[in-house]
Amino acid sequence: MERIAIIDGIRTPFCRMGTDFNDLGARELGAIVTRELLERTAIDPREIAEVIFGNVGQPADSTNIARVIALMSGIPTTIPAYTVQRNCASGIEAVIQAVMKIQVGEGNCYLAGGTESMTSIPFYLSRSMQDFLGRLAKAKTVMAKLQMWGTFRFKYLPPQIGLQLGLTDPVCGLNMGQTAEVLAKEFGITREQQDAFALASHQKAVKAREALKEEIVPVIPAPKYKTAVELDNGPRENQTMEALAKLKPVFDKRSGTITAGNSSQITDGAAALLVMSESRVKALNLPVLGYVHAYAFAGVEPHRMGIGPAHAIPKVLKKAEMKLKDIQAVEINEAFAVQVLSCLAALESPSFAKTFGYDGYTGTIDRSILNVNGGAIALGHPVGASGTRLILTMLKHMKRDNLNTGLISLCVGGGQGAAVILQR
Repeated sequence: MERIAIIDGIRTPFCRMGTDFNDLGARELGAIVTRELLERTAIDPREIAEVIFGNVGQPADSTNIARVIALMSGIPTTIPAYTVQRNCASGIEAVIQAVMKIQVGEGNCYLAGGTESMTSIPFYLSRSMQDFLGRLAKAKTVMAKLQMWGTFRFKYLPPQIGLQLGLTDPVCGLNMGQTAEVLAKEFGITREQQDAFALASHQKAVKAREALKEEIVPVIPAPKYKTAVELDNGPRENQTMEALAKLKPVFDKRSGTITAGNSSQITDGAAALLVMSESRVKALNLPVLGYVHAYAFAGVEPHRMGIGPAHAIPKVLKKAEMKLKDIQAVEINEAFAVQVLSCLAALESPSFAKTFGYDGYTGTIDRSILNVNGGAIALGHPVGASGTRLILTMLKHMKRDNLNTGLISLCVGGGQGAAVILQR
């Protein structure tokens, strides 16, 4: 089976919710990276068999947002597009869908990516308010409408917060921060360890700013179109352990350890990759950024969703017939500091490997090759785009440092893990 190549990729800066991209929706962010990728690669859009985008908080005014993005980007109307949703792994799922379609001969060139405007996730009317408005609309006369208004209660007004609903698991009833608290207790990971990990994320991201520019297209946000956003606005240059220690636990206020400082930032952003069969790459004489070597997904208990990478990583290594020692760089998405630390602890545990049948495919991950450019604690986690960003960041890092093999992984809300092995 021929190799599947990633020609190039691009992303927007990642910006904290309600800041620089406050007036840009997911479709606009997706169109920005799609247009830029087409221009940078100079690929004829007619080469593209299909456009695939991941998106979690799918906007009501842009159903099948991948199609909207494709049309906004000037891709011919004859080229189809579809949207995928696998929570935090949506951006990976888009790329893997492209890989699988090439492997079965559906096409030889796909534009795949992810986009998310967490700022734009809406507030919803309460069910009581919806029912009231429905009854009011059915009232035909002025008197009937006045009588209906007499039944209105102010308790109908408080809305349901869409972001809060989306970050709460409907099966176990815990929000994502509460699932992180489960892991903190299970693995005995202290607040100080989490804060130290968070501090390192910021320090690495600040140090890597120039390197990260390689993967970022500057964005001039609407509606003023005055100032270009060139960098991620999450990394804090002056972050300290003292400042992190002052933050109060968010999800378990009495005995918790998870704070805003050791959690990923809620963020807006988009990323896109051009995925192509090796034979078509050779025919067009295109440069290659890297290859998708293997991928795997794993399911775990929803209340322990953060442990997903510890299951997906051994699965992808076994599938690729590789060991951890063969991997030269690792990216594990930093949904929470404790979540990454728990995965590292699980992978190092012989009992974990034996219990799940992962013997030979687990072990210690060298911290010096882990998230070398910082992670979502500093850079942010626009959930639909993060998976694509991980692939892009890893391949750019591998190119700069002349590395041959890298592994990316993330946890997935609902209790899943995803992992991809990349090669150059």
